[in-house]
Amino acid sequence: MKPFPSLEIVPPLNGITKAELLESIRPLLEFGPRYINVTCHRDEYEFRPEPDGSFTRHLLRKRISQTAVCAAVQAAFPDVEVVPHLICGGASAEQIESQLQDFKFMGIRNILVLRGDAATGEKRFTPEPDGYAHAEDLVSAIRRFERTEGGERRFTLGVAGYPEKHFESPNLDTDIQFLKRKVDAGADQIITQMFFDNAVFYDFVRRCRAAGITVPIIPGIKPLSSARQVDLLPESFSIDIPLALTAEVAAHPDQAYRIGQEWCREQCRDLLANGVQEIHFYTMGRSDNVISVLKDCF
Repeated sequence: MKPFPSLEIVPPLNGITKAELLESIRPLLEFGPRYINVTCHRDEYEFRPEPDGSFTRHLLRKRISQTAVCAAVQAAFPDVEVVPHLICGGASAEQIESQLQDFKFMGIRNILVLRGDAATGEKRFTPEPDGYAHAEDLVSAIRRFERTEGGERRFTLGVAGYPEKHFESPNLDTDIQFLKRKVDAGADQIITQMFFDNAVFYDFVRRCRAAGITVPIIPGIKPLSSARQVDLLPESFSIDIPLALTAEVAAHPDQAYRIGQEWCREQCRDLLANGVQEIHFYTMGRSDNVISVLKDCF
């Protein structure tokens, strides 16, 4: 099988038109991505003061909804599968079942199942009273939903893996045991958190196989795009950036975009040379550097 890329996009901020969104995606399709993953984030709220001194809670919607983005991409590019995220955070079991009905109606067959982040201001993730606390629980719930909807496996389910461990896990071995529970619950594949050192990914795969995880493990990567990301990415995603990369960026901060692009290109070439069949690219709303890597590697 010829290796192929897959892509993750973030729903755009309010104000963008559908045509603008689709034109930003179109150049990526030249490289034959098997699917486009569309992220979602839990709802955010703000409390506004009222004249009587009380506060009322108001929903903040800063981005176009994931469902709207999926529908637009499906209609414009029918040969490319859309893969929405489904998260535990901020949703009850009934709301999640309603979302699954929408996915079924839309013909969506592939979902990336995640716990999601803690709400703004929370130190630890807290599920809804009638929700799910872990991605493992959500995977199990989706499989139960399928059984009540005719019994056949309707959805292919992906879950997240963390080559440098999830920040809440005490160690990598324990994290891999949690990952195996997600697979045992019914997950079909694993997409990893981004990493900048391929040796970390290869070791993670070896450990997963030793733990009895046999499903495909898809590496997720992104180009470093600014000197500021040397600090932001480890803080936001609990990952390491190799010294060789940080030193080069520190020596030439004005060239961080080019340096990150070249580093990602070499990562991609090495992964393909070592038999990886799919590479997942996190575009994070900026695709020019990803397009450059795709041109050279696919």
